[in-house]
Amino acid sequence: MGRVHVIRHGKPAATWGGHDDDPGLDETGQEQARAAAAVLTALPAGERPTRVVSSPLRRCRETAAPLAQALGVVVEIEPAVGEIPTPSALPPEDRPAWLRKAFAGDWSDIEGDRDYLAWTAEVAGALARYEGCAVFSHFVALNAAVAAAQGTSAVMAFRPDHASVTVFEVVDNRLRLVEKGREASTGVL
Repeated sequence: MGRVHVIRHGKPAATWGGHDDDPGLDETGQEQARAAAAVLTALPAGERPTRVVSSPLRRCRETAAPLAQALGVVVEIEPAVGEIPTPSALPPEDRPAWLRKAFAGDWSDIEGDRDYLAWTAEVAGALARYEGCAVFSHFVALNAAVAAAQGTSAVMAFRPDHASVTVFEVVDNRLRLVEKGREASTGVL
């Protein structure tokens, strides 16, 4: 039984669904990344992550970089903890409205060309493979992991703030929620 620390990326330089599909961090986000690294490196030796894993998206990779540097490791890329896949025919400008609608319901209610309930299981399964790691991911993926760990079907399980740390234990290859990260006072969009 080991822990996995899942960190939402720091504040990006552009919003989701904007003109930049892969924004990096703004100055505040860079400060948040350094603060998250400080929190994680200050953990006792048995709880401190030994590996750093990230979504392939730039905002996560940049948030992960200070911790990887402090630990002297490379950032491993894991596509399964990336952003929620949007329907293939959905124009980028319609993504925010699609996501707002998704947040109001259950995982099985999300309209699109994939099974989003199965996607939550994929995210949780990927995280469960990273015991002892810090995994840098996204607002929606964190909600998927929390929903899977708590056995709920609601899309909005909580509102993780930028660079907040959510802790899970891996028990029998499944996630058990130990502690939700700091919550944001505003929404993702």
